[in-house]
Amino acid sequence: MRARFPLLVAVFCATLAFAAPARALTVGIADNKADMFFDPRFAASGIGQARISIGWDALSSPWQAEQLDQWLTAAHDAGVKPLVSFGHSRTDRRSLPTPERFLFEFRRFRARYPWVKEFATWNEANHCGEPTCHRPELVAAYYRKLRRDCPDCRILAAEVLDMPNMVSWVRSFRRHAHQEPRYWGLHNYIDANRARTTGTRRMLHAVKGQVWFTETGGIVRRANPHKVTFPESANHAATATNFLFRRLVPLSRRVTRVYIYHWNVDVAPGTTWDSALIGPTGRTRPAFRVVARVLNRQAARRAARAARRAGQQPPPPPAA
Repeated sequence: MRARFPLLVAVFCATLAFAAPARALTVGIADNKADMFFDPRFAASGIGQARISIGWDALSSPWQAEQLDQWLTAAHDAGVKPLVSFGHSRTDRRSLPTPERFLFEFRRFRARYPWVKEFATWNEANHCGEPTCHRPELVAAYYRKLRRDCPDCRILAAEVLDMPNMVSWVRSFRRHAHQEPRYWGLHNYIDANRARTTGTRRMLHAVKGQVWFTETGGIVRRANPHKVTFPESANHAATATNFLFRRLVPLSRRVTRVYIYHWNVDVAPGTTWDSALIGPTGRTRPAFRVVARVLNRQAARRAARAARRAGQQPPPPPAA
């Protein structure tokens, strides 16, 4: 028993690493447009996290590299920490790199932007519009490469959609990863917009690490082909966003980040998706006010904690 005691302690500590209460929720924005960094409302919000999704070979394309430079420079200048999510190539959607080529592109990225430390291995990896839909073992190989190459980076195992194949895909990934990932990304649009908790609960049950909602929010309009139906309007988006924070985030203390997609409407021709907090005329939508209330409550809690540490009277809570 004495010989086994150190092993039991190690196992117990490892269990606590996943079971211990996580830190407070962080709210960010997922948006590939750099506009938000120049919007005074973004600066006033206090948001310090933002996510961008890029092609795995983005730096091999001059126009993509230019857009990436603009976005990351604006984020850096605004003091915003980026989460960079890799995904399908923008020039050859069905192509998949070998793990060695993926690592080569990752190292190119790190050499160009050494201050970026948070990455998601693949965006919506279980979506069957992605070439990784039936290749969880390949995404796991990518993940292993990134973890080994940048041990001081925070690497999300994969970002998955709350679709029927989510749990089986995640389980296969875990088998091939040969390690227990500490971070996952979840895009739980279906749960948020159908006012249900099913998909998020299934994901939390399937993994042990932290689960970040790296794309989520209420949908105003979709013009793309889709089989999943729910109401679409600015008011619906506010209701869905409220459900997200009121019911989905509290499901687990392992839900530590939420990235709302997205800040403002993309007015480019051919745009088929609108879940923006700010409409085409520049006016805020009802969902913006939902997010603002969450941010205000968080700021008030931080101020109260700081006041308590300083032995002062906490400030009054913000108005609803």
